Amino acid sequence: MRRAAVAVGLAAGLAFGLAAVAAGADAGAPAPVRLFVSAKEWSLVDSRQAVRPGSARIQLYNAGEDAHDLRLRRVGGARTLAIGVTQPGKVTELNAVLRPGRWKLWCSLPEHAKRGMVAILTVRS
Repeated sequence: MRRAAVAVGLAAGLAFGLAAVAAGADAGAPAPVRLFVSAKEWSLVDSRQAVRPGSARIQLYNAGEDAHDLRLRRVGGARTLAIGVTQPGKVTELNAVLRPGRWKLWCSLPEHAKRGMVAILTVRS
């Protein structure tokens, strides 16, 4: 009887552990920041102007009539994060790590940034 209870307990613990690993859960890590960016001719609107540093889930929604993409670069940084071309009415996403600082967001398609498709995001410690 005791062996059966131990076996059931071990099985339940193993199942919980596997479910946590499969879901990418880490008891000590905060949930990723979520940032939603809406793009349309000729603007970018982000759901937040400031977020905390760390893991982020960034979604681009194309609310316009033309295709758009999204680029993010920390001011003074060399690395550019990118969400590819997104067709009208579609959502695409990127999982990234955001370091503290000011980040420039823009659509990199020809003339789009010049026409106003830019935004600033602050990542605060």
